Amino acid sequence: MECRGLVRGVRNLTTPRGVRALLSAWRHRRLDSRELPPRAVQRARVPGALVGAEPLAGGGVIRFARSELRICVVAGGAVFWGWDGAGPEPSYALAGAPPEPDQRATLEPDKDGGWRVVSERVMVQVSRMGAVEMRTPGGVVLRRDLPPRWWESAAGGPARWMVRSEVAADARFFGLGGRSSGPRLRDGTYGLWNTDPEGSLGPGDDPLSITMPVQLVVADAGTHLAFHDNSWGGRVVLREGAEGAGSGHDRLGSVEIRMDGGPLRCWVVVGTPARVLARWARLTGAPAAPPSWALGLQHGPRGATGERDVRRIVAGYRERGLPLSALHLDVDHYDGHRVFTVDRKRFPDLPALARELGRDGVRLVSAVGAAVKVEPGYPVYDSGVAVGAFVGDARGGEVRGAARPGECVYPDFTDPRVRSWWGALYEERLAQGFSGVWHDVSEPFSGTPFGGNAWPRSARHALEGRSGDHREAHNVYGLAMARAGYEGLRRLRPDERPFLFSRSGWAGLQRYGGTWSGDVSTGWPGLRASLSLVMGLGLCGVPYSGPDVGGFDGVPSAELYLRWFQLGAYLPLFRTRATMAAGPGEPWEFGPFVLEHAREALVERERLRPYFVTLAQQARLTGAPYVRPLWWGYPKDRALRACEDAFLLGDALLVAPVLDAGVERRPVSLPRGRWYDTATGRAYQGPGQVVVDAPLSRIPVLARGGSVVPVRGADGATELEVWAPAAGRKGGGVVASGSGDGWGRAEVERYTTRLVDGQVRVKQIRGDGAGPPRRPVRVRGLGAGS
Repeated sequence: MECRGLVRGVRNLTTPRGVRALLSAWRHRRLDSRELPPRAVQRARVPGALVGAEPLAGGGVIRFARSELRICVVAGGAVFWGWDGAGPEPSYALAGAPPEPDQRATLEPDKDGGWRVVSERVMVQVSRMGAVEMRTPGGVVLRRDLPPRWWESAAGGPARWMVRSEVAADARFFGLGGRSSGPRLRDGTYGLWNTDPEGSLGPGDDPLSITMPVQLVVADAGTHLAFHDNSWGGRVVLREGAEGAGSGHDRLGSVEIRMDGGPLRCWVVVGTPARVLARWARLTGAPAAPPSWALGLQHGPRGATGERDVRRIVAGYRERGLPLSALHLDVDHYDGHRVFTVDRKRFPDLPALARELGRDGVRLVSAVGAAVKVEPGYPVYDSGVAVGAFVGDARGGEVRGAARPGECVYPDFTDPRVRSWWGALYEERLAQGFSGVWHDVSEPFSGTPFGGNAWPRSARHALEGRSGDHREAHNVYGLAMARAGYEGLRRLRPDERPFLFSRSGWAGLQRYGGTWSGDVSTGWPGLRASLSLVMGLGLCGVPYSGPDVGGFDGVPSAELYLRWFQLGAYLPLFRTRATMAAGPGEPWEFGPFVLEHAREALVERERLRPYFVTLAQQARLTGAPYVRPLWWGYPKDRALRACEDAFLLGDALLVAPVLDAGVERRPVSLPRGRWYDTATGRAYQGPGQVVVDAPLSRIPVLARGGSVVPVRGADGATELEVWAPAAGRKGGGVVASGSGDGWGRAEVERYTTRLVDGQVRVKQIRGDGAGPPRRPVRVRGLGAGS
């Protein structure tokens, strides 16, 4: 990575920015060599033998010869463990204080001189040498963490550590943030250092803009999530297991985590996938529900867009019958790329333009970057200097880097005072008529040739008053920036739900908004990576995400663009964007065939808008992602665990996108139950695999028998689309409505379906019993052939 960045930097030395970037990187390297502890003799340490234990609420402290282990089962069933006195706080991932200990969990002696913590939902066993096993209440092992190892420098400083874990031979790994190769993570090494992908994101590129040490492990024995709450840089090495054939022995799956410093502590949550994500959301915060308009199509023209271009683009969507919810302006609309400014030559009256577009139902969304140009007289820079807002080096100076505006400094978002200052600056964005923001280049990025992320690791950060260096702050920088923006928007417009999404972040990002799935490369591999990123982020608790339709760094073919558009229509964040190569970005620029069928996909997205609103509220209430793997309800189905080219949209719909060129028929793996092709009405029975038509005009979408899907009717009101359940089976669904774009509590309506004498009976569950629905009902699938 570093060599590739250096070559890129040398190539760019013909530009002043390239020269500044190279000098900046050189200065950063010198700072690090002077200010970070020198590498010295490393002493290895392990816990040693068990010497005693002390019961505490929820668990206790188990002492070893050279360390101690704190274990606590909290209310809800999650387990915390920490070595060397590490507690659950301080933490950027947790939403507030940790949950209270489960008073019913008890610490008691175990066999062979070990100890165990027994609770209702999980049992934790600790061996006399420090191995930690997570078991089901029935005693089945889900995860075994071997005794950790530390490497401590004789010269002092933070200790590096490593812990190896074993999981079942049939276990499959998911998560670790946004990963382009997946969603199932194969054998390999995965970096934990948020990095600017520089427009080359495709399968196998790693690390990316959002990494986090969150593993979701699915096996026949059960599902569990393990989160090592440590924001330092590191790596995870995964190796899937293999089951022995005949009399052969199983080879267990393994996880090796190495961190460059920081606490050795972990949260583990066990249960069904739905329960695991619900408990994870309780720990790290409920996902912020986007305003309803943010669930429609959004478009981002790229480059030197002016007021005339904006009107032309919006008129193009309107004249062609393409519903558009928002238009994004990137940093090129700034005056000299300086954040919180406007180029008055190209946008002489931006607030008036925003009001004009608003009358057509189109909002403006602004890009906001972290880099602040070093320019005395520039209000943002001057006010930041006045409050001491910018990241400093170890000698008290400002950390400076080369970015698009020129020489820049960067706010320290790990300081509450700085977050408050920065959040107040969004008043200017609101005054310009913007309805939301997207945080771009927040990895953090300094524009150097060394991989785009060569801030000095000795740079100083407040870290909520604890003080520390960039090695600890780097991965949470984008998260803290998102918090600053979100809290600022809430203060400025307390009656509206903020709309914010960020390219970078960490565990807990969902509290403040969502993300887009990186700058994926233009090509079929980039299309496949888009789906992987969205599914992986959802399984890490960040449900609102989506790619840039068409990719980042090239001009897609008409077929590729249409297939990408069709996929995007079923993802939470649906955004088209002109490419970096200044290629086309609007559907009509790819010809009449693409335009016609892109319109069909967009009309279907609009018809499903009430369903997306319901999924957003379900995510807020339960932590369940909109986009779910096929194994979501059936984690023991190994065939579904192996499927990576289709997904569930909520509980009701199965979407099978086309991810390769020239494909017009494709196999689809079905979970258990009856499924209907929504285009043809044909019924299929799962589990199993079927082959369905996937003409260029559409992608296969199947509805679960018995499901209730809220859709937009011809009059704009919500009605219920009910798919007939199989004989002898029941079904149902929910509809969330009534919250608007404010903070009102959503009303959740629950429905059941049943086939009786060849007729589908739909009932609404109310507090006083069940009765007929108060919404129009349209039944589909009755008499469908298979």
